[in-house]
Amino acid sequence: MIAVRAAIEMIGVPYSWGGGGVNGPGFGIGKGAGTWGFDCSGLAEYAWAQAGVNVGTTTREQWRSGIRIPREQAEPGDLVFYDNDSHSPGPEHVGIVVDATRMVHAPYSGQSVRVDPLARRTFLGVVRPSSAGLNGHALNSAATDDGGAPGSAAPNGHAAQAFLQ
Repeated sequence: MIAVRAAIEMIGVPYSWGGGGVNGPGFGIGKGAGTWGFDCSGLAEYAWAQAGVNVGTTTREQWRSGIRIPREQAEPGDLVFYDNDSHSPGPEHVGIVVDATRMVHAPYSGQSVRVDPLARRTFLGVVRPSSAGLNGHALNSAATDDGGAPGSAAPNGHAAQAFLQ
């Protein structure tokens, strides 16, 4: 799955609040202004853009970018959301499902893109982004022959290959 491979290839890229997007890592805003990297929604936007799908730039846009899926039916590439702030309804964090128990995400300032367990108390739901407009094979086609995601900077070599085998 292209979106998962693209996200995994970004493992090790620093968290940057407001950073990243369809073209990859970038300088964030506010407290992320001096850091080149991704925030959680920037990573999700980048990963899905590699598969030809626009999921939006914020967790709230991404929460509305597809159909809701029961947690037990989550598949690689689905977006998993967490509501970390009980005073503000809606998701504040998003990750990309790797398998039944893990996600890849940009967790918070001072950390880097990494793989962590899906299970956490602030779980909100799972969304399967709409594949409308795909060329019919983008979601299931293999990444480039060298194991990197198409167009990715691949800072971590063949990380995607190791996680997806």
